[in-house]
Amino acid sequence: MLNVQSLTKRTVAQIVVFALLLLNSTLAFAQSQVNGLVTDKTGEPLIGVNVVEKGTTNGVITDFNGQFTLNVAQGKTLVFSYVGYTTQEITVKGSSLKIIMEEDSKTLDEVVVVGYGSMSRKDVTSSITTVKADKLNIGVYSDPGQLLQGKVPGLTVVQSSDPTSGTASISLRGASSLRTGAAMEPYYVIDGIPGMSLSLIAPEDIESIDVLRDASATAIYGSKAANGVILITTKKGSKSEHTSVNYSAYLAFDNIAKRLDMMTADELRTYAKENNITLPNDKGANTNWNDEVLRTAISHNHNVSINGGSEKTQYSASMSYQNKQGIVRGTDFERFGGRAFLQTKALNDRLTLAFNVNAAQSKGTTVDSAKDGQSVFDAMNYYSPLVPVTNADGSWYSDKTISQNFNPVSMINEDTFENNKKLLQGTAKGTLDITKDLKWNLSLSYQDEQYIWNEYHTSKSQYNTRNGEAKRIATENKKKILETYINYDHTFANIHKLGLMAGYSWEQNDDNDSFGLDVYDFYNDNTTFYNLNLANKMDWQNGGITSNNNGHLETLRMISFYGRINYSFNSKYLLQATIRRDGSSAFGKNNRWGTFPSASLAWRMSEEKFIKDLNVFDDLKFRVGYGVSGNSLGFGAYSAIQTYSTSGWFNYTNANGTQNSYHTLAAASNANPDLKWERTAMLNIGLDFSFFGGRLGGTIEYYDKRTSDLIYTYEVSTNRYPFGTMPANVGDISNKGIEFTINATPIQTKNFSWQTSLNLSHNKNNVESISNSEYSVDYIRAADPEIAGYSSNADVQRIMEGHPIGTFYTYEWAGYNNQGVSIFYVHDPETGERTGETTTDPETDRDRTIIGCAQPDLNLGWSNNFQYKNWNLDLFFTGVFGQDIYNATAEQYSNVSFVKEGRNVLKSVATEHRATDTQSQAPSNRWIENGSYFRLSSVSLGYTFGKIGNWINSLKLYATCNNVFTITGYSGRDPEINLGGLEPGMDRRTNYYPRTRSFMIGLNVNF
Repeated sequence: MLNVQSLTKRTVAQIVVFALLLLNSTLAFAQSQVNGLVTDKTGEPLIGVNVVEKGTTNGVITDFNGQFTLNVAQGKTLVFSYVGYTTQEITVKGSSLKIIMEEDSKTLDEVVVVGYGSMSRKDVTSSITTVKADKLNIGVYSDPGQLLQGKVPGLTVVQSSDPTSGTASISLRGASSLRTGAAMEPYYVIDGIPGMSLSLIAPEDIESIDVLRDASATAIYGSKAANGVILITTKKGSKSEHTSVNYSAYLAFDNIAKRLDMMTADELRTYAKENNITLPNDKGANTNWNDEVLRTAISHNHNVSINGGSEKTQYSASMSYQNKQGIVRGTDFERFGGRAFLQTKALNDRLTLAFNVNAAQSKGTTVDSAKDGQSVFDAMNYYSPLVPVTNADGSWYSDKTISQNFNPVSMINEDTFENNKKLLQGTAKGTLDITKDLKWNLSLSYQDEQYIWNEYHTSKSQYNTRNGEAKRIATENKKKILETYINYDHTFANIHKLGLMAGYSWEQNDDNDSFGLDVYDFYNDNTTFYNLNLANKMDWQNGGITSNNNGHLETLRMISFYGRINYSFNSKYLLQATIRRDGSSAFGKNNRWGTFPSASLAWRMSEEKFIKDLNVFDDLKFRVGYGVSGNSLGFGAYSAIQTYSTSGWFNYTNANGTQNSYHTLAAASNANPDLKWERTAMLNIGLDFSFFGGRLGGTIEYYDKRTSDLIYTYEVSTNRYPFGTMPANVGDISNKGIEFTINATPIQTKNFSWQTSLNLSHNKNNVESISNSEYSVDYIRAADPEIAGYSSNADVQRIMEGHPIGTFYTYEWAGYNNQGVSIFYVHDPETGERTGETTTDPETDRDRTIIGCAQPDLNLGWSNNFQYKNWNLDLFFTGVFGQDIYNATAEQYSNVSFVKEGRNVLKSVATEHRATDTQSQAPSNRWIENGSYFRLSSVSLGYTFGKIGNWINSLKLYATCNNVFTITGYSGRDPEINLGGLEPGMDRRTNYYPRTRSFMIGLNVNF
C-alpha cells in the first residue's frame, strides 16, 4: 500500500513538472519577439514613441531610427502614443510591424472663445491667447487676474500681498490713456456676459481664460475694448450620467519676503553718539516694530463642486470659502461664494436653455495707509526702536512732541477699517436652432453690487482726537444687460466655410447710489460703528452728511449693433471682418455714437503643397489684422455735462430776526458737448508655427498701437467757462512691440516628460502729443515721492511729448560740498545741459533733466512642467528687465534729520550718508535704481493617486512655494513695482504692502 502511495505521489509530481515545462515552453513560444518601425505619414521615422502592451507596464520607446523591439504574446494589443499624434492600438500578428502615426489635430481644432461665439484654433485670424485651468498660476489668490501673471505675452500683471487689495494691476501692450483706474484695465467678459465683476468668480471655478490681444479681435466689443479683452469661461456640467463631486482645499503660510534694514536701538544710539546727536526720546527700550506689526499669516481655502447630467441636461454647482490673513496684523479677508448652472434642451432639442447664478459675500479689514505718517506700513519702519509699545499703565506709548509720528501698534488696534461686499448676478440664455446652420441667441443678465464701508477711530486713537469717530458708507451698483445675436455657419462644397454673426446689445448701469454718515464724540468705544445714534455730535460743515460720504446716482445707457463675417477657403485662406456701432450716454451730445471696424487675414502656408513637400512644418500660419476699438471705461454719467455742487455756507437773517445757514452752490464741472471716447487703432502681424508633431511650436507677433483723442483735464479760463478745468480729447500715445511665445516638449518617454513654455515681450511707449490749439500744456507733472520736507514741486516724472510715460525728470545729485551737504548740478535753461556749476538749492524747472525711464525693455514668463509617473513638478519663472525704479522708500528713511527728531533710519545712513547733510532726502537721480529682476515665482510638487476603492476616482496632493527667490540688483524691498498707470516705477512707503513668501499644501479629490 505504501509503495502504491509513493508511486502515485511520484507520478503526480512528474506530471506537474512536465506540465510546467510544457507551459513554460508554450509561453516562451507565445511571448515572441516583435520588431517594429514607427513613422509619420511622410515615412520619416519618429523618435521616442511610447510602445506599451495594453494593460501592463511592458513597453519600450522607439530609437533614433524609429525602431523598437519588444517581447509580447501574439494576439495582445500594443498601444502607440506620441505627442502631437493620435494614439493607436495595434493587435500583434506576426513578428514584424510597421506603424504610421497620424497627426493629432486636436490643437488646431481646439475651441477658442471669441466675442459672441467660438471657433477652431486653425481658423483664428487674430491674436488670441488661451490659458487652460491646469496652466493657471497656483497660489493664495482671490482674483482671476493674478492667475495670468507671466502666462500671456504683452500682459503685465503686478500682484499685491495685501489680502484686501482687490484686483491685480493689469495692463496689455502698454499704457494708452492719461486716465487712471478702470481706464487702464482690460475689459472682462464672463461666460459671454460683458462687464461682469471678477469678484463673483472663484479661481477654482474657471475652465479657461482667453485673452484677446489685438484690435482685430477686440473691436467686436467696441468702445470698451481698447485695453484688450479677457474672456473667462467657467466650468459647466458634463454629459456623463455619473454625478462627479470634487473637493479642493489648501492651507497656506505667509511671511515677509524681505524687510527693510532699519537701525536697531543700539545702532541708533551708537550713530547718535558718534555724530554728537542728542536723542530726544531714548526710553531705554529696544523695540523691533516690524516684529510687533508683522506675523505669520495663515490662510485656508475650500471649494466643493458637483457636475453631472445627460445628453440633454447638464448641471453644476459649487460653494467656496476663503479665509486669508495678511502678514500685517489687522489685515484679513474672508469670502463666501456660490454658483449654480443648469442647461437643458427643449423643442426636440432645437432650443437650449441655460441659467446661471453667481453670488459672493466678502469682508476685508485693513489698516491705515494715509500720508503724513498716518500709515502702519510707514510707521513700522520710521517709529523709534528706543521707545516701548506701551507705557507702564498699559496705555499706548505716544510722543506728541514729534509731528506726524504715530505708534503703529496703536493704529492697528485703535483705528479700524472694514469693507463688506455683497454681489449677486443672474443670467438666462437661450439658443434656438432655427436651421442646422442658423442659431438665434438671447441672453439677459442682472448684477447687483452692495458695498458697506465701516470706519472707527476710538477715543485712544493717536491721530483722531474726536473722542471716538465712526463713519459708514453704503453704496449700491446695478447692471442690466440684454444681448441677442444670430450665428450662421455653413460649409459649401467641403471647402468654403462661411460664418456670419449679427447682434444687438442694450446695457444700463445704475452706479454710485450711496449714503454715508460721519459722527463723533461717543460715551465709550463699545459699539464702534454699529450704533451711530449714540454719538453726541455731527458737524454738518466738516463731517456728517457731506458729498465726501454720499455719492450721486449715475445712470449710464449704451446700445450697440455689431456684426462679423468669417470666411475660410479649404482651411488655407482665412478672412475675418467685424464692425460695431456703439451709442453711449456718457459722452457729449455731439459725440454719442462711435463706429469700430476691424479686418484680419490669415494664410495657412502649411496647407500649400510646396510647404508640405518640405516635411518640416506641422502648421505654419501668417496673420495680419487691423482694427479700431474705444476706451470709455471709467467714465461717469456727468463727465460731459455741466454740474454744480455745494461750495460752502452762508447765513441769512429773516425779517423776524431768525438766522439760518444755507449751502452755497457753485459750478463743479464744465459741459463739453464734443467729449468722446478714446480711440485705439492697432496693426498686428503674427506668425504661428509648429514642428515635430507638435512637440515644438510658437508664435511671433508685431504690433503698432496708436491711441488718439486722449482725454485729459485741462485748465481753462473762468472768464469763458464757469469752472476752471475742462476734460477734452487732445492727446495721442503710441505703443509698438514684439512678442514671442514658444511651447516645447523637449523630453517625452514612457515614464518621464518635460513640457516648457516661454514668452517674451518688448513694448516701446511714446507720448505723441498732449496739446492742440485750444487746450495746451507743456507737460504733466507726475510721481510725487511723498517725501518729508518736499510737499510741493517734488514730482520726479513728467509726461512729455516725444517721451514715454514713466520718464524720470528730476535733479542730478553731484555729491557733497565742503560742509557735507548734498549738492546738485546746475543746468542751462536754454540747452538743458550741465553748466559745470553745482548748488544746494536747485531750481524747480531749470535744474531738472531726463534721467531714466520706468518702462521695461523686456518681460518674461517661463513655465516648466516635469512629469514622472504619478509625480509632477512645476517651476514658473518671471522676469522684467531694463526698467528703472525710484526708491522713494530709501529716500525717506535716509533722512539724517530723522535721528534728531526721534525717528528711525536705515542702517545704510551710517555708512553711505553724512550726518551733516540737510538735503539727504532731496528728490534726485540718487534714488533711481535699475529694477531688473529674474524670479522663481513658484514651485509646485504634486502626486496623483489613481482610483481608490469605489469611492474616490482620483486624488492629488501638492505642495507649493510662491516667491521662492529673486535675482536682482535693486536694493529696495521688492523690484515688482506697479508698471501701469501714469506713475510706473514708484516705490513709495505709505501704501506699500510688504511682499510675502508663501508655502501651501493642498489636495484635490474627485468622488
